[in-house]
Amino acid sequence: MNWYVYILECKDKSLYTGITTDIEKRVSTHNSGKGSKSLLGKLPVKLVYNETLENRSKASIRESEIKKLERDEKLKLITGR
Repeated sequence: MNWYVYILECKDKSLYTGITTDIEKRVSTHNSGKGSKSLLGKLPVKLVYNETLENRSKASIRESEIKKLERDEKLKLITGR
C-alpha cells in the first residue's frame, strides 16, 4: 500500500503537512472539520503538493523533514523551483 505525504494551503495561506493512504478522502475530511484540530478556523484547505512513498515509516520520516523546512523552502518544493 502506498503512503503519501502532502502539503495543504489553508484559507489564511498557512501550510499544513501530513501523511495518509488516501489523499482525496483526507482533504475532504479536513475540509469537513473532522481532520486536524489545528486546521479549525483555517478552512477550507486545498492540496498543493504530494509525494508517494512505499510505507508509513518512510512517509513519516519525509513528513518530519518537510515540517522542519522554512516556509520559503516549502514554497520552492511546492513550485518545483
